[in-house]
Order: sequence, then C-alpha cells, then structure tokens
Amino acid sequence: MIRAHTVLEKVKKAIVEANVRINEEVREIIEEYEGPFSDIIKENYRISKEENLPLCQDTGMVEFFVFLGHTIELEEPIEQTLNRAVEEVYREYPFRFSVVSDPLFDRINTETNTPAVVHLFQVEGKRLEIRFLVKGGGSENLSVLRMMNPTSGVDRIKEFVVEHIRENGAKACPPLHVGIGIGGTADKAVLLSKLALTRDFKERNEDPRYAELERELESELNLLGIGFQGLGRGKTVYSVHVEHFPTHIATLPVAISVDCYLCRKGKVIVEG
Repeated sequence: MIRAHTVLEKVKKAIVEANVRINEEVREIIEEYEGPFSDIIKENYRISKEENLPLCQDTGMVEFFVFLGHTIELEEPIEQTLNRAVEEVYREYPFRFSVVSDPLFDRINTETNTPAVVHLFQVEGKRLEIRFLVKGGGSENLSVLRMMNPTSGVDRIKEFVVEHIRENGAKACPPLHVGIGIGGTADKAVLLSKLALTRDFKERNEDPRYAELERELESELNLLGIGFQGLGRGKTVYSVHVEHFPTHIATLPVAISVDCYLCRKGKVIVEG
C-alpha cells in the first residue's frame, strides 16, 4: 500500500520547486537570450530561487495527470491527497490563491487554491506516476478547440495552429510550449493537448509522421517573430508536442494548449 503521507510530501516538494525554481530546459534558453529585458528576466529567476519566492505572481491552478498502476493500493483517494498537497503548499508559501468556487455567479476565492484539476489514467504495473502543470490564466486563455472537417489534411491543421499563435501568442508571455491534441472526442482532444505540455522539449512523438509535424510546426511558429514577451527578439516557441488518439469516422477534433515562458511543471514517481 502506498501511504498518503508519502505521496503528499513528494508532491508538495515538486509543486514548490515548480513555482520557485526555473525549469532547467527554459533556463538554458533564457541564458542565451540577449534581447529586451533579458537581464531582468534572468535576475527574476535567480531571486526566486534564493528567496523561495514565486517566479510569477500568477501561481496558477494546478492540473494533475495521474497514471495509476492497476495493482496499486492507495491509503486514500488520490484526488484527496493531491488537493491537500496543493492547499498546504499555497498556505505555507507566498503563492497567490487563484481559484474561485463558482465559475459564473459568485466567483468567490476558495482561499486554498483548490480544487485542483485531476485526470486519472489506469495503467499496468505497480507504479504511480503523477505529472502536473501550474497553469496561469494567461496561457490557459489561449486554449482552443476546433472540430475540423475529417477530410482536412496536415496542411490545414498547420494553418490552424500557426494562425492561432500568430493572433494570440503574444498574450501569454512567450516563448511558448505548444501542445496539440488530435483525435478522440472534443474533450479528449483538449486533454491530449494538455498532456502534451508535460513532455520535455526534446522529446518527439513515437510515430515519425507526428514527430515530423512537431518539427515543422516548431519551425513555422518561430518564423512568426513574436519573440520573448512579444517583443520580436528570440524564440517564439520552445517546442511543439502532439498527442493523438483514434476518432470517429465523421470527426477530426484538434485542440491547442500552451504554457507561458516559465513552463512550470513537474513529475513525481512512487513505486508500489
């Protein structure tokens, strides 16, 4: 049995690190950037690390992707553990509470930054893997779904992605990590686009056709010249990842999700 406390402490540590320590893949790229405000951007993440202060005032809504081995026994429901981890971290550290209890009418802050969003995937084995994103409002607002004609080809999908980033990319603190979900149903495509954001920048899709699409889109999006913070210098996107799933013969759902330049994410693995 995996004890709740074991999961709780590992997840809490990972959430804190995601909020106060720059993603190493991102740091390497920022260190090479010499455009507008480069010194301020670099100073920001150095101070955050030294003082345990958030990298951004928008400390986000936490979204989890839980891969639960089919032979794993948990002490308590994983969603309960994860929500407790989020609440404890956001109370113990100077992280902004960003979650409201009702989306439309009351919009009263829960003052715990919970509930978190939890997606559960049942997998084989004895391992519990928890991936998460710290999603700020700016990047989340760029999410989009389009139900495309099933006869649409690769070029049409590329046009959709490029046009969306051209019109909106500067709004989400670029450079961006771009996740694309193709297939399934409407909700599945959006979930896939979010899951794609948990990938490391240099990872490529196992299917060489989708891997080539990722490379082509990364190249085309960087030609847009949006640049760091929308100021026209440096990269527009760090990387592009595609996740795909079988779909109905009459549908072709395509979803886009993005992460801002901080790409705050983490992974926790617990052996059963």
